[in-house]
Amino acid sequence: MSQAPARAVGRRVADWLTARDHAVFHAVAARHWPGADRLLPRLSHSANHGLLWFGAAAGMAAFGGSTRARRAAVRGVASLALASATVNTVGKRSVRRTRPVLDAVPLIRQLKRQPVTTSFPSGHSASAAAFATGVALESQGWGAAVAPVAGAVALSRIYTGAHFPSDVLVGAALGVGAAFAVRGLVPTRDQLPSPGRPHTDAPRLPDGQDLVVVVNRASGSSAAKAALVRDALPAAEVREVDPEDLCAELDKAVESARALGVCGGDGTVNRAAVAAARAGVPLAVFPGGTLNHFAYDLGIEAVQDTCRALAEGDAVKVDLGRFTPGPNGDGTPGYFLNTFSLGVYPELVRIREHWSPRIGGWPAGVLAAFEVLRGERPLTAEVRGKRRGMWMLFAGNGLYQRMGPTPGRRFDLADGLLDVRVVHGGRLPGLRLLLAAVSGPLSRSPLHAAGRMRRLRIAGVEPGTLLAYDGEVAPAPEAFVVDKADEALTVYRPLPGVRSPL
Repeated sequence: MSQAPARAVGRRVADWLTARDHAVFHAVAARHWPGADRLLPRLSHSANHGLLWFGAAAGMAAFGGSTRARRAAVRGVASLALASATVNTVGKRSVRRTRPVLDAVPLIRQLKRQPVTTSFPSGHSASAAAFATGVALESQGWGAAVAPVAGAVALSRIYTGAHFPSDVLVGAALGVGAAFAVRGLVPTRDQLPSPGRPHTDAPRLPDGQDLVVVVNRASGSSAAKAALVRDALPAAEVREVDPEDLCAELDKAVESARALGVCGGDGTVNRAAVAAARAGVPLAVFPGGTLNHFAYDLGIEAVQDTCRALAEGDAVKVDLGRFTPGPNGDGTPGYFLNTFSLGVYPELVRIREHWSPRIGGWPAGVLAAFEVLRGERPLTAEVRGKRRGMWMLFAGNGLYQRMGPTPGRRFDLADGLLDVRVVHGGRLPGLRLLLAAVSGPLSRSPLHAAGRMRRLRIAGVEPGTLLAYDGEVAPAPEAFVVDKADEALTVYRPLPGVRSPL
């Protein structure tokens, strides 16, 4: 076929598509849906500049009740930002299409302020699809809640006469593509590997028979989580206790249970892990605290995740970090599931815990960081035979992928290694801590150092120095050793690739 006939065919196809596009536009303009004349224009207006989606993201982060909801909100906003940038810098400049003629659109539906940019593609539809898809990739439940609103926003752009149907469809496709592009750069939680070695069998307890779950009443959502556990595991014994009775109740529970369950934050889980390891019973973790680092590294984000692992008897061996002598003052070791630290972090934890009941966790953390960096001086101690000044010494139970303001993710909870990071003493402690936070787990500079170790000896610690382990704070001994108890704990964890919807 020569070029002229080919161009003629192309024009006929384009004319036919344009005719269909206009026909659908006029059909929507002529159709009346009860209540839509007032609702859809307002919904369309609320999505201007992404305000509707920023508000939805803020609501999910504040009231979603889980880390997954906060991650979904962040991913939705990131997807929206990429889609909006793509549409406004490439899409609208590539195809300069005029807006629809509004003769067929009733006046009550028309926007008070008509858009002045080109019509193709629809930026509102791209943002709506990008936000909804980004949220759904992280949380199916929140995605299902957001999707109808996103669909209504896209429809409103045709209903109000702002766009042709093809503008909306292409915009939505770009939005979906932007969300998947963001996932390609930053994988969703379910794409990351769950700790799978060494796998071990544990008792199958589908209804919770012979499982005792100890719930810390002081944890933020303990009452609600306890109710969820009782509903999901009707044969389990659930005991809600005050913090001062926690250790005694855990020791009592492991005497009769085939498996020990615990609901609370990382400090509560730490105590349960020690009790379970000593008794040789598997541990089932129900996240009930603010951060829940250990549970999330296991792939546990909701009560249903732990219930699936209990039903299948799916478990792994994990290491316990250890420091000897421990905080009890009797020479016995102390243990940590996540992190151990000296320097500014224990003081930060102490100040944060003092203020958080009054002003909330995150504001208290910011205030604590400001107070610590303003008034503290470097810690002086002997590390590996050399005395040095340090703003912080951090030891992680396993290798963290990043450190950041809070520890990052671990992909192996039984690697036999400590992730040791030291921020050297000197001026500008905030800058030093920031550089250590963004550096990798194997790095070295005049300001900080990081590496993998199996054992670390610390001596010459000044009296009154505090140490922190899994969010708990205690006085540091003058000399001690940090190492690991390899594969000391059996813990239930759900099969990789299967997750709860929220």
